[in-house]
Amino acid sequence: MMSRSYTNLLDLASGNFPDMGNQPKERRRMPRVMTVPGIISELDDDQAVSVSSDNPSTISTDRMIIVANQLPLKAKRREDNKGWSFSWNEDSLLLQLKDGLPDEMEVLYVGSLRVDIDPAEQDDVSQYLLDKFKCVPTFLPPDVLEKFYDGFCKRQLWPLFHYMLPFTTNKSHRFDRSLWEAYVLANKLFFQKVVEIINPEDDYIWVHDYHLMVLPTFIRRRFNRVKMGFFLHSPFPSSEIYRTLPVREEILKALLNSDIIGFHTFDYARHFLSCCSRMLGLEYQSKRGYLGLEYYGRTISIKIMPVGIHMGRIESVMRMADEESKAREIKQQFEGKTILLGVDDMDIFKGINLKILAMEQMLRQHPKWQGRAVLIQIVNPARGKGIHVEEIHAEIQESCGRINRVFGRPGYEPIVFIDRSVSIAEKVAYYSMAECVIVTAVRDGMNLTPYEYIACRQGISGSESCSNVSSPKKSMLVISEFIGCSPSLSGAIRVNPWNVEATAEAMNEAISMSEGEKQLRHEKHYRYVSTHDVAYWSRSFLQDMERACTDLLRKRCWGIGLSFGFRVVALDPNFKKLSIDTMVTAYMRARSRAILLDYDGTVMPQNSINKSPSKEVISLLKTLCADPKNVVFIVSGRGRGSLSDWFTPCRKLGIAAEHGYFMRWSQSEDWEICGKSTEFGWMQIAEPVMKLYTEATDGSGIEKKESALVWQYRDADLGFGSAQAKEMLDHLESVLANEPVSAKSGQFIVEVKPQDVSKGLVAEKIFSSMVEKGNQADFVLCVGDDRSDEDMFEVISSAVSRNILSSNASVFACTVGQKPSKAKYYLDDTFEVINMLQSLAEESDSSPPCIEEETGGSSLRQM
Repeated sequence: MMSRSYTNLLDLASGNFPDMGNQPKERRRMPRVMTVPGIISELDDDQAVSVSSDNPSTISTDRMIIVANQLPLKAKRREDNKGWSFSWNEDSLLLQLKDGLPDEMEVLYVGSLRVDIDPAEQDDVSQYLLDKFKCVPTFLPPDVLEKFYDGFCKRQLWPLFHYMLPFTTNKSHRFDRSLWEAYVLANKLFFQKVVEIINPEDDYIWVHDYHLMVLPTFIRRRFNRVKMGFFLHSPFPSSEIYRTLPVREEILKALLNSDIIGFHTFDYARHFLSCCSRMLGLEYQSKRGYLGLEYYGRTISIKIMPVGIHMGRIESVMRMADEESKAREIKQQFEGKTILLGVDDMDIFKGINLKILAMEQMLRQHPKWQGRAVLIQIVNPARGKGIHVEEIHAEIQESCGRINRVFGRPGYEPIVFIDRSVSIAEKVAYYSMAECVIVTAVRDGMNLTPYEYIACRQGISGSESCSNVSSPKKSMLVISEFIGCSPSLSGAIRVNPWNVEATAEAMNEAISMSEGEKQLRHEKHYRYVSTHDVAYWSRSFLQDMERACTDLLRKRCWGIGLSFGFRVVALDPNFKKLSIDTMVTAYMRARSRAILLDYDGTVMPQNSINKSPSKEVISLLKTLCADPKNVVFIVSGRGRGSLSDWFTPCRKLGIAAEHGYFMRWSQSEDWEICGKSTEFGWMQIAEPVMKLYTEATDGSGIEKKESALVWQYRDADLGFGSAQAKEMLDHLESVLANEPVSAKSGQFIVEVKPQDVSKGLVAEKIFSSMVEKGNQADFVLCVGDDRSDEDMFEVISSAVSRNILSSNASVFACTVGQKPSKAKYYLDDTFEVINMLQSLAEESDSSPPCIEEETGGSSLRQM
């Protein structure tokens, strides 16, 4: 029995999970296939479940490992009850997507089987499936399987992802942490099977659907640089729905360990991005048409691509149905009738009863269809123990019986309810005969029924059912606006399935439409369906996965964090932590030094309520300024008034305020205006715009500086504030187009300031002034934490080649925090910055300058 405690959950995520009593203690294990020499670091307990390969693979080409809840296999017990018989499931999307992958790419599958295999047979079955099908089965213990699939997947994630909140008196529908622990454990077991076959440097891993959303964290923990994609085949709910999930952040962070995350529609992707923004503070960007999330130096691509159908498979089944004369039988059975067709799984989100009620409404409002129109509703068996399945099934049967009693007559039933397993050949036959297909799901990830119907109505050459090949093809669709395929079918009649009356009118319109109009709509749909098939989808996903992984391969990566807080930090190969000892050695050797320090987030923690510098900071800066070899500057976006007051004790400290618009070399000298523009009439234009957005955005405010205006929204709703900031930026750029200012966005701010002002220009001015005075710097320390400091880092990187720094200068451009930066070094936080300054202060010379320096004009410390 697994513990319900969260402490044990952390153990699960770290790789320590309890022994399942029904597993054999000693098992013959499959060899792990690897091409990379050396030792792969193991999680705590993985030595017990995986084996080193004695015969490493010689495969050098890329391979694709597809991981999903179920393998694309059919299995049945042999008639003699000795062993199993396996075959490919030709209708499985996982098998069909191989058509879009390169012919030379080897494809392996990891997943579970639909049948229970006795533990004594599992090793033999595993070896057989690997040899014959390149499939690696994951065997879940029965208690884990029930809690994982029927519990967390079907009773927690499935309803929530379909916008159903757990508002119920039934306690079984509420969040149960033991089910979550089983979900984590099941993902862990899938991961162990991946480890057995992976070549981490060569293989691509493609994880599918909501059953395995935390699997990317397990894989990324072991293999930091593995190439991995994830595709969600269900809807992703809005942030207001998703945020009710108690493990919301764990799942989001796990998904972000993928290189690319795919969704069927922009709506689902938008909801995911909104959740990342609201819960993790991440913002997405669009670059050359691609959406991406920056996450600890990695760019996670967001792929939007609806899956298609396998045209070859549909044509094959159509020929089979033609040979079996299924279409002919159905045509004879419903001779003279107009067939409307519904094909749905049995669950509460398919809106089957709403469709049946709409049919009743159509017959009542348009009596001409009584005796002529028939709704054939095929219901596929439920895939699992979904919630309320029995209740909705009983409701559907009651509605069918009532409508047939009211509108039926001898030889005619308006509703034909087929509640049994229907072969694909029979299903295709119904498609080919139907005048219209109706899909009224209230929420569905994709739903390929309309695509299959369109392909079947096109027919195939040479078949009996399509003997007149040249005859015009026609089809009609009434589809819910809440399903994933809806945006791609612009010729369909879209409905809100909850509006039964509107759906009934749409059904009447569809079957009453002129033949020519039906043909035009069919042609448009068929062009899309035939070109955007499943091979097109998988090929497109692989291409984007390759592109997304390319950048990561050029970077240095390492993992940090515990449990589901684990993430991989990816940085430039030359980016490393600042060595204090190395820097102090260069500091002591230097003859002329320039030290440039940002304030907020660098020497002052960002989250500090009291923004004035501590006594320790003041003391350190005084010591550094007292060294005659040093030129020390605080370079900040803050106003000169507050900076001047705070650093009054540091008389020899230089200050560049408002990003360098105002500069002062020491307390004894006057402020210089470094910006070329001294006219601020533009503020009268920009400020009313900012006030307009402030009034409309609760939690935002305006900070007015002498040379700049800043709109900040740190306390506003993150999603709304971000949207308002983008809108404001466009608005400001429009109204200030002819003004000598620039409008830029930053971290929770939008700032308008003169164009010729930046921290980079401050650095350039300091270095150039030192050269003019014959004291070219041969040591530079520049520390900052945000975007404005990147301007300084950029200037410093080219300063030696421009001769404003000594050719043998020791340059230490350092950002605060491990993140992508133009700086070559980093320190973890402000405490490390203070410790670093302490080390420099201990080596500083506070003796007074020589007489020659005093009489020769301004000393360096007075610059």
